Amino acid sequence: MRVLEIPVRPGGPGRGGGVLTCYIRDNLQFERRRLRPAVIICPGGAYAVCAEREGEPYALRFLDMGCQTFVLRYSVAPARFPQALLELAEAVAAVRERAGEWGVDPSKILVCGSSAGGHLAGCLGVHWDKEFVQSGAGRTGAEIRPDGLILCYPVVTMGRGEGAHQGSVENLLGERREDDGLRELLSLERQAGPQVPPVFLWNTLEDGTVPPENSLLLAGALMRAGVSVEYHLFPLGRHALALADETTALSSLPEGESPEGAKTGEYMDPAAAMWTELAALWIRRLSRLTFRQIHTKMLD
Repeated sequence: MRVLEIPVRPGGPGRGGGVLTCYIRDNLQFERRRLRPAVIICPGGAYAVCAEREGEPYALRFLDMGCQTFVLRYSVAPARFPQALLELAEAVAAVRERAGEWGVDPSKILVCGSSAGGHLAGCLGVHWDKEFVQSGAGRTGAEIRPDGLILCYPVVTMGRGEGAHQGSVENLLGERREDDGLRELLSLERQAGPQVPPVFLWNTLEDGTVPPENSLLLAGALMRAGVSVEYHLFPLGRHALALADETTALSSLPEGESPEGAKTGEYMDPAAAMWTELAALWIRRLSRLTFRQIHTKMLD
């Protein structure tokens, strides 16, 4: 396996940007010229940070599933919209450009995001065909389009209702947070249409930070638009479960308490932990023909 870091500078050198960490699995001799799906991972963090728990652990899990994986550390506050979106667009284009070098199937470049990272992934899914994204990134739609989205407990709506995650709104928009037109542009459920690639979506009923209504709104909008969507609502588990198993679980030991009194397993749930296996099946079902049919139809 090779691990590489490359800068992500939408629009060319001299501009702000992120960093793309690449986890490239080399083919063994018997695999010859095997091409693998690529998964570009956008960690969560309310557009204030990029959470480590939702980055490299995901990359290693998807790598074990047979994918080439990439973690994008995108710009966060005080950077504002559309900087992170343009960086993600450039990351997709960079992976597609180097598909042959990195053993990637250029028709199977997926974007995975958690929480605010899910919102970022979803933004590219709904806006990749828009002129403001293409011109901002200096790329064509064919270069930046994602071939599928994996959205984990995503921030979806940026409206003024109770379901909106106001921290993400404020960090992403800053002084423009009162602009209702911009908030509607960034509310994924309001922008879903036939341009969106297939979506794998999951969250939990107990999520009190980004309520499950976010995913329900998006799933409904996607179905009405005729977009393929697989949606899983798990009954238990708090926000930011990440892999939901021991790999990304947190534990705390209050000062003065014995290890027996430590709070463990707060970010674990055995049912929700199945999401990675379900996502692996979903990826395998998305054949090359399916991807090409979808995007040929959209680009006609």
